[in-house]
Amino acid sequence: MDFLTNQNIIFYILAYLLGSVPFGLILAKVFAGVDIKQSGSKSIGATNVLRVVKEKDPKLAKKLGLATVILDAVKVTFILLIAMAFGLSNETLWMIAVLGVLGHCYSIFLGLEGGKGVATGLGAYIVLIPFATIIGAIVWAICAKVLKISSLSSLIALIALLISANFIYDGLNIGSNVPMYLIAFIVFYKHIPNIVRLLKGQEKKVV
Repeated sequence: MDFLTNQNIIFYILAYLLGSVPFGLILAKVFAGVDIKQSGSKSIGATNVLRVVKEKDPKLAKKLGLATVILDAVKVTFILLIAMAFGLSNETLWMIAVLGVLGHCYSIFLGLEGGKGVATGLGAYIVLIPFATIIGAIVWAICAKVLKISSLSSLIALIALLISANFIYDGLNIGSNVPMYLIAFIVFYKHIPNIVRLLKGQEKKVV
């Protein structure tokens, strides 16, 4: 019973469960009547929401895509801010962040399937390494404008974030950069199909 009443464990469970909520899937079904798990890339992320709903209603697609990005990011930001209010340690906060991203990418509500983790990772990073995250966001905005390829822009931005964080932060206040790299590894791993398509010149642009 001590396991179930341990404050850290409770937050770990909540982080994974909240991270598992597939907001893109829910929004597309409720407001557009489409199942994004059966269309497009079959991902639950904002890019697939935008791509699939756009075929039905371009204006609605932009709104739902933006809402998906915000909700996928905020669900981890929210639990992290609450954990900070409870005074939990930096080590615990990073564990919460990792579990939130894992929940999104391997959702318990979707048979351990899920999204690519970009927005959710952003939601975690913006709380824990804000300055590096802002740099990454600027790089993403530039790449997205020029390249118009969501996956490539996201991965370049993530690399910029990691490089920046190594200069700005000293061990993330926990003596190690491992949690930051673990989140990045999850995002890169989920993008392997995109990377393969990029190498083959088959990755679609977002227009």
